[in-house]
Amino acid sequence: MRNLFALLWKNQFLVLFLLLLGVSLFLLSRSYSYHGSLAYNTTSDLSGGAFSTYSNITDYLSLKAENDLLAEENATLRNVLLSSFLQTDTQYVYRDSLYRYIPTKIVSNTVTKRNNFILVNKGAKHGIEKEMGVISPRGIVGVVVGVSDNYSTIMSMLHQNMRISARIKNSGQLVNVIWDELDYLYGTVIDIPSHIQLKIGDSIITSGNSLIFPEGIMIGEIQSHQIDGNKNLSKATLRYNTDFNSVRHLYIIENLMKTEQDSLINKLSTSNE
Repeated sequence: MRNLFALLWKNQFLVLFLLLLGVSLFLLSRSYSYHGSLAYNTTSDLSGGAFSTYSNITDYLSLKAENDLLAEENATLRNVLLSSFLQTDTQYVYRDSLYRYIPTKIVSNTVTKRNNFILVNKGAKHGIEKEMGVISPRGIVGVVVGVSDNYSTIMSMLHQNMRISARIKNSGQLVNVIWDELDYLYGTVIDIPSHIQLKIGDSIITSGNSLIFPEGIMIGEIQSHQIDGNKNLSKATLRYNTDFNSVRHLYIIENLMKTEQDSLINKLSTSNE
């Protein structure tokens, strides 16, 4: 302590100068609004930057929960779309529920194999059954082929046995979509009548004929159209609307009228035998 006092006494003029300088700066910041605001803004910038960084970190950590919540909200909105209802009486506009959308999250997914499958985190306990259609926020994904209590397996569009009934949006012409087994970004439109001329960018949508998918779900857009003058049917390349390599959240579609529809179809098939 004695040494400290000795040091301060030795440098008394420097200590006095620093003390007076500090008092002057304090009085100056209090006297003029500009200087006061400058000091306040400097402090605000520092604290604001710290809080902003903290906010960004917490936002990132809560991103998973936010995405799950968003998927639930999107499913709710899809469930009230006009396409989710069947109008059974045009006079009274009575609408029966036709489709229900169940939000799910991908657990595992492949895109580079000849036959690709997707595993999601919901199963029989959540009302999922085989032969339900699956879509992403951007378009068609595949069909459920396996179900356990808590998980479901989906045969994606990237499978050699996948064949989807579709329409050309502009003309309403029925076609089919398969995978060319080459690139997860592209599929093939087949059974195109020779008189149909497709342009780059033409949309291909679900036909609604399969009882699995509602009509009008996006499948993809035409990239090129190959016409063979010697054949009645042609094919085209389309780019899938769904990016199968980056998609995370899916919606499984339950057709609430499927049992009734299948019953009528089976009766019709039996009567024609």
